[in-house]
Amino acid sequence: MPHITIEHSKGLEDSHDLQALCDTLWEAFAAHPSVSSPDTVRTRTIAATASRIGTEPQSFAHATLLLLPGRDEDTRADLARLTLDHLEKHLPDVGSLTVRLSDIHPPYLKRML
Repeated sequence: MPHITIEHSKGLEDSHDLQALCDTLWEAFAAHPSVSSPDTVRTRTIAATASRIGTEPQSFAHATLLLLPGRDEDTRADLARLTLDHLEKHLPDVGSLTVRLSDIHPPYLKRML
């Protein structure tokens, strides 16, 4: 059920292939041994309309990784590292890259066709 939401500086969508980032991140998570149902993996990006960070260049990408509880700490660290590795590969010139991992606690509701 991993959901990866990448908030980013406005304009990165013009200078970087964010669809390729979503696609390769999805593929990596879908293939990860801790993910039993690849059809539940979600990746998306959201542009920030305004931002200010403490580094130059003034650009960022922050991934929030949402997981259902139950994975051990090594697996959680591996998934966070996997996410950062993909950010670094696709966004090498971005000033700040960060990853935050959170558990989703029930109730978690969904509808899929």
